[in-house]
Amino acid sequence: MTVLSKPVAAVHRWHKPLLVHSALMGALVVVSLIGLLVDPRTLGGESVWVKPLKFGLSFGGYGLTLAWLLSKLVRGRGAGWWFGTVFAVSGVLDVGVITAAAASGTFSHYNTGDDALNTVVQTTFEYFVPLLFLANVAIGIVVLLQRAGDRGVRTALATGLPIASAGMLVVFLLFGYTARTERTDVNSAHESVQLKGSHSIGADVSGGGGMPITGWNLAGGDIRVPHFIGLHGIHVLLLLAVGLSVLAARRAWLRDDRVRARLVGIAAAGYTGLFAVTTWQALRGQSVVDPDAATLAALFVVLAGTGAAAVAVARRAIGTTAAAPPQR
Repeated sequence: MTVLSKPVAAVHRWHKPLLVHSALMGALVVVSLIGLLVDPRTLGGESVWVKPLKFGLSFGGYGLTLAWLLSKLVRGRGAGWWFGTVFAVSGVLDVGVITAAAASGTFSHYNTGDDALNTVVQTTFEYFVPLLFLANVAIGIVVLLQRAGDRGVRTALATGLPIASAGMLVVFLLFGYTARTERTDVNSAHESVQLKGSHSIGADVSGGGGMPITGWNLAGGDIRVPHFIGLHGIHVLLLLAVGLSVLAARRAWLRDDRVRARLVGIAAAGYTGLFAVTTWQALRGQSVVDPDAATLAALFVVLAGTGAAAVAVARRAIGTTAAAPPQR
């Protein structure tokens, strides 16, 4: 298979290192779920296995997406394979040290300790987190070179990967707002651990009190909100593109892939607006569940603009289809 036209390629043609990467993440999810049931230790007000579980799910899903995507390349296959391998190796190492820290009952992020384990964790972050970001950007560039296949899927990939890269980058940009925050927390053995920096902007939620499952700060801003939204934009847009392709069998006005591409492009613009608004909200130290009037107004503009543009494209496509002479 050499084009981006079909939603699913044979799994045996998918990028092998990324498949291994996602298989390891799947195994981590299973181990973490077992840990949640049998390990009573807590860290920051939640089970020590919550963080490995979340990273396993996130990286596993993203790795499968890239593994599928790289099997569809027409141009730059060799470069795509190497960039995918860099992402796979970096992801396994980064999530691996996060899991090691969690299994040891201590913090991986923002930990300033000089013990051997934390030295390995922070060194791994220093070198391999940037590699993750750069590999993702490089894959996005390779995807932009593609010209064959379904326009809707191509648009989803061409816009989704930059959004995902922005979701990764926002962590580095927003970290400047919290990098000087020094605090002390306790590990699972109730020993003091010195931390510098925080996911939170404004009110902190050390020791618990965050949103269930995600742990997002409910009292102030949290950089993980736009990070999550950006990172998974590609999945939302791909699902939309595939969904429109399925609907095309029943809706004649969707059978032109240029129409589907326009709709996906509009959705990508709206999703980018959502990412921008939640980033702005976090920067102002505002909880994602307690938006002020300015945030609500910005969200309304994004939603109204996206909806109006989508309706305009749909009406034009329906009109064009209705006016077209019947095919014989």
